[in-house]
Amino acid sequence: MYYFLMTATFTDVQNSLRAPFKVRSFRFQFPADLAASLAFEMEVLVLGWYVLVESGSVMMLVLYGALQFFGSVFSPLFGVAGDRLGYRTLFLLTRGVYVVLAALVMVLAFMSLLTPYLVIAVAAIVGMIRPSDNMMRYALVGQTVPVEQLTGALGISRMTADSARVVGALLGVGTVAQFGMAAAYVVIAVLYACSFIFSTGVAGKESDAAPQAARSAFSELVAAFQYVWVRPALFGALSLAFLVNFFAFPFTLGLLPYIAKNIFEVGQAGLGALSASFAFGALLGSLVLGLNRFSLGTGRAMLVTAGFWFGCLLFFSFLTELYAGMFVLVCTGFVQSLSMTPLAAVMLRATEPAFRGRVMGMRMLAIWGLPAGLLAAGPLIAWLGYQGVALLYTLAGVALTFGIGYCWRHALWDKAAPANQHS
Repeated sequence: MYYFLMTATFTDVQNSLRAPFKVRSFRFQFPADLAASLAFEMEVLVLGWYVLVESGSVMMLVLYGALQFFGSVFSPLFGVAGDRLGYRTLFLLTRGVYVVLAALVMVLAFMSLLTPYLVIAVAAIVGMIRPSDNMMRYALVGQTVPVEQLTGALGISRMTADSARVVGALLGVGTVAQFGMAAAYVVIAVLYACSFIFSTGVAGKESDAAPQAARSAFSELVAAFQYVWVRPALFGALSLAFLVNFFAFPFTLGLLPYIAKNIFEVGQAGLGALSASFAFGALLGSLVLGLNRFSLGTGRAMLVTAGFWFGCLLFFSFLTELYAGMFVLVCTGFVQSLSMTPLAAVMLRATEPAFRGRVMGMRMLAIWGLPAGLLAAGPLIAWLGYQGVALLYTLAGVALTFGIGYCWRHALWDKAAPANQHS
């Protein structure tokens, strides 16, 4: 009997993981996103470390990190373009740009012409479009995958980014250490090229908003803001997204090279290990969500796990031993994944197809919390110290998460709310 139950459970797990891949577009989107995510992670770590070491300035580092997300202000416009033109076209355009820019950095590195200022300039260009990449991924999954499989499909899709953080972190620092910056960018450029090739197989579904194409982009954006404003589930989820970007993500994204170098006193290999630990935990969380059997309720899950996320970061801030820090970062990545993927599912479920691109574009506006949090953290670290900033950010994050849950409790916390329904 025990063997039968175990076999049945394993079969259910297999079926849950395979279900989204029955959709042809998802079979192409998954490897396309995986290759792009691997390139992203290698690029951010390699260039972040380069800027810190060559400039010796934490302000230059946080500026580089902030520029990665500068383009989130344009995400709603990408949403309008996606609703009008379709996301396949945008996918091909943006991923073609990644190939060109990676090739440019590779050539500059081979010619020994690369400088921190040129890296900042490239980061500004890439940062104009990269924040919209996740918006396009989510919108395409929402267009092509049945609603009852949405949370599982988003979890599997999120695995591309999470697994890439593990491999990309180790591959990026390892390649630079062994072969140099130019060789690392050969790998990055090849990965971007593979992503572009796979993206050609993604479905180009006609937009539901096509009949309204004559409307101005501004009027469509105003309509999207009004749409979110009067829907508590969307407004609450968007508020939480901004909150965690401001108070949580700075520690595991832009500030991680500083933490590795000055708190744990390790080099590139240690930075890669810390980044990979966070990503491994996030991968485990995405795997749990990919099974599509998370019973807490989507809205409740994103709130509860956000609270645990801040708790893990607070504990992490008092550690100085590398292996202890890696273990806590695994836990941090796990709860982070269990918060952010349900958040995307809540927003997609609560949005009509005609508004999906614009609403997910607005979701990307919440990324502005990350550069704001990073830029605030720079001078605050000089004033309060790293642990003081960590204490301030995490306690504020917990308090405001509770406030969001209480303010929009009927839409996000009640068990009968649509945000907590499984299908």
